[in-house]
Amino acid sequence: MSKSTGPQPAVQWKYLEPATRTNYKGLFVKGTRIRADTLYAWTVDGSEPMTPEQVAEGYGLPLEVVKEAIAYCESNPPEIADDHRREETRMRATGMLDPGYAGRPRILTAQEIANLR
Repeated sequence: MSKSTGPQPAVQWKYLEPATRTNYKGLFVKGTRIRADTLYAWTVDGSEPMTPEQVAEGYGLPLEVVKEAIAYCESNPPEIADDHRREETRMRATGMLDPGYAGRPRILTAQEIANLR
């Protein structure tokens, strides 16, 4: 008997939700402007990644919220990859990725911004 390869049911997140009034498509901690991938990044990036407990304490969040954000990010949702791609595209367009970047991004015209999409 073969396994079904049809669409899988969407995961229902208890502490995460899409945000309004933002271009980011990845999920945020409910009732905050904290992106789930920001919490996750603290646990994997840098020379000394933090434990989920340290991240929870640093953001003043329950540990369960941080663990859910980690689980969401580890599921590799395509919206996070899209968010990161859009951020990199904008950073490249404004010169933020140029060698010698001095902390002043180039201002983009409305047409340049429209072309980034």
